[in-house]
Amino acid sequence: MSQAELTRARATGDRPNEVEALYALSRVAARGGDLPGAERLAGEALVAAMRAGDRRLEERPRHVLAAVARLSGDLLRARDLYKASIALNRSLGNAETVNSEYHNLAFTELRLGNVEVARELFAAGRREVFREGWDAFVPYICVAGAALASAEGEHRRAAFMTGVADSAFAALGQVPDPDDAAELASVRAAAVDALGEEAFAAEYAQGRVVPPREAFPG
Repeated sequence: MSQAELTRARATGDRPNEVEALYALSRVAARGGDLPGAERLAGEALVAAMRAGDRRLEERPRHVLAAVARLSGDLLRARDLYKASIALNRSLGNAETVNSEYHNLAFTELRLGNVEVARELFAAGRREVFREGWDAFVPYICVAGAALASAEGEHRRAAFMTGVADSAFAALGQVPDPDDAAELASVRAAAVDALGEEAFAAEYAQGRVVPPREAFPG
């Protein structure tokens, strides 16, 4: 459908829908594990957005480019791209998206070894999600809790928070984005390796029945 829409939009000079179609195709590529394809398509979407002269159209392509850099392990580039995305969304008044990009920046800092910076960013983002009632983002702050616990060697809590995150996604009928799915997979593997399958399963099962707000101390 997106390919058909791309053909139509290009034929009629419909720049906004050209951007949207390319963005959708880049997301499909990313979810399929085709990171070079996702980067190429998001890059095309960004060029089309810039030609349109509407900065609002740049927002989603820039997000995908940052996510691809993070998934590819190019963390310094991902950091720069997320900061640029934050600045753009702040200028557009997109408070919820600013918060979600700070979430992604925090993961980048965590993988760069800046655990304290990541902890502070995650905590600030979590407070804002709960305060503003951004329920669709609640599963993602649970992913952050799991990843931070894992990075700090707290594998029992990491297993518990993995259960909380999976339950939160299921409650909304959602699955995590590819970058967050990769984080959860890494947390799970590290916890199973540290605890063993049985202990992991026990902690995970406890997390599955705890509401997200109750999973975070303080």
